[in-house]
Amino acid sequence: MAITASRITVSLGGKPILHDVDAQIRPGEVLGLIGPNGAGKTTLLRVLAALLTPDCGGVDYDGASARALGRAALARRIAFLAQGGEAQGALSVEALVGLGRLPHRRPFAEAGEVDRQAVTRALALCDVTGFAARAVGTLSGGERRRVLLARALAVEASYLLADEPLAGLDPQHQLDTLQLLRRISREGTGVVVVLHDLTLAGRFCDRLLLLDHGRRVADGAPADVLDDDRLAQVFGIHALRSSQAGESFLLPWRTLNNENAP
Repeated sequence: MAITASRITVSLGGKPILHDVDAQIRPGEVLGLIGPNGAGKTTLLRVLAALLTPDCGGVDYDGASARALGRAALARRIAFLAQGGEAQGALSVEALVGLGRLPHRRPFAEAGEVDRQAVTRALALCDVTGFAARAVGTLSGGERRRVLLARALAVEASYLLADEPLAGLDPQHQLDTLQLLRRISREGTGVVVVLHDLTLAGRFCDRLLLLDHGRRVADGAPADVLDDDRLAQVFGIHALRSSQAGESFLLPWRTLNNENAP
């Protein structure tokens, strides 16, 4: 089973954004969407989440279309963390995370014990249990980001699509977040994450999908996608490569237009 996108083409405001892009999200895997600014990463993520209808192409969700599944079933199957997602300042953190359970409840129904347990788990996973009673408006940007991730996790969906979940996070919480995404993927969730940090993308993603100018350039294991030629052609950089504790990594080092940099 998987989410499968085929030949996705999108134009927004008359501007071409994506051109014949294929993508697949598999359960138990972290897929990193990478590419330069304006490559089409967020647009593709929104198409995968059925929030944007492509001009051409389509998406199947475990073999069914979004229309066949219906909006309610799709909301239970896919959790979406938007880039710079909104959070109502007057709500408590616990109440905001509880909104993630709405797809599982009848309209106007009260939260049940299963919902409360899911919220408790999500708060703990994102290390925001201590904020539960605080108003969202009193949190820092990074704290709000973790709370919004907790709301997405509270859905307990089969697939999690996260657009730049590391934005505004300090280094510890960046690592914690990626370790968490890897953990839930190992428990069976299909995870797609938009990342700009190539070092972290190479370390924590099982597979990378590289976009450039709205086209799919490469899709495969991080070591294969992030080779020297693609780093030069797509990102215009050289990288240093090394390993630590048996784990290989790369570090963007200098731009091609700055060859004399140390």
